[in-house]
Amino acid sequence: MSTTSSPDPCNALVEALDLPPAKDGPLSGARFTVKDNIDIAGHRTSFGSPAWRDTHPAPVHNALCVDQLLAAGAHCVGKAVADEFTYSLDGESQFFGTPQNAKAPGRVPGGSSSGSAASVANGLADFSIGTDSGGSVRVPASLCGIWGMRPSLHRISEAGVLPFMPSVSTVGILAESLPLLEAVARVLLHSQTTPVTAPRRLLVLSDAVKLALPAVQQQLRAALDEITRRTGLVAEPIRFAELIGEDVALSDCNLKALRDLQTAEFQSTVGNWIEATRPELGATFTLAYGNVQRFDRIAALESLARSERLFQQINAALPPGTIICFPTTPTTAPLKGSLDTLEAVTAFYDPTMTLTAFSGVARLPEISAPLLTVEGCPVGMSFAAGHYQDESLLVALSELLGPQGS
Repeated sequence: MSTTSSPDPCNALVEALDLPPAKDGPLSGARFTVKDNIDIAGHRTSFGSPAWRDTHPAPVHNALCVDQLLAAGAHCVGKAVADEFTYSLDGESQFFGTPQNAKAPGRVPGGSSSGSAASVANGLADFSIGTDSGGSVRVPASLCGIWGMRPSLHRISEAGVLPFMPSVSTVGILAESLPLLEAVARVLLHSQTTPVTAPRRLLVLSDAVKLALPAVQQQLRAALDEITRRTGLVAEPIRFAELIGEDVALSDCNLKALRDLQTAEFQSTVGNWIEATRPELGATFTLAYGNVQRFDRIAALESLARSERLFQQINAALPPGTIICFPTTPTTAPLKGSLDTLEAVTAFYDPTMTLTAFSGVARLPEISAPLLTVEGCPVGMSFAAGHYQDESLLVALSELLGPQGS
């Protein structure tokens, strides 16, 4: 079995780099890492797979989002470990090892932007860029106790980012603080100085809260009470069916929309190469890939239509000034090595993806804030706004959280 050693003691990096900024800018002095499915010129991109890395040439150009950051004054210090083909939410890699979860030792960091989150949480970088389709930025942000943002779908250029699940995948950001997250987001989003809408209504997605552990629910309620005390904005519980005006379960966002769409697209973007080359695959990925191989692509066509309908229904309920919140993940990080049976994997993935699929299907900007702590382990609290309301969401969090967001 081929393995690759990490150049840092927390196992967050595939390769340490020293790429100086192209010029001074709003990110001058900040260090960043890049998930290893995003191109750095002259360095092979692994996609979390040594076989992919060894059979593809090094790119000639950086991904455009990397050049944006270098031109804004940031310093790139490494390529971060990614889960195999970024098709995972746990962060354990058979080939590159498991990045260290600094705030929950002995537990997984979450994936697939595992190294990106670990590089920030362990102080190797101030921020990192990763990718998110089913939660691959938000989940590691939650489990590692840092800030993470999934922007509106395709707001950030994906030129030079390996194709994964185009209908739901986006470049995302992980950062040590909300002010830095906002600064990076404004660079990547090409933000203009246009007016944004202040938060006027705060909804709580009650179906999502009920999926979380009782201790997570308790911590979330305490955080909401603090927001109300600070701002006077009362949190309004709302069920998913009430939000969209149709008797549909929140789990349908995942089980009857996002999951089918992701599987069919993965067959096209990565599955073709796997079938043609028969590379060495990790044991965990092999188990998941069996489902991909057996999947009926025609079944996904109905999910395309369902995803579009959910996108329209959810966004109609989130006009400017409305923020909706819920736990980013329903639990703390699982122990390393504990996701070793189908039952354990299902128990972690199904409720987690029920939460993350909400913004994925609706193409919403979502920010995971490190506000909750359960038995000494971090859990994120997510805030989302309507599609293309990224800047308003960033401003809203500063107003809602105050010193908590520093």
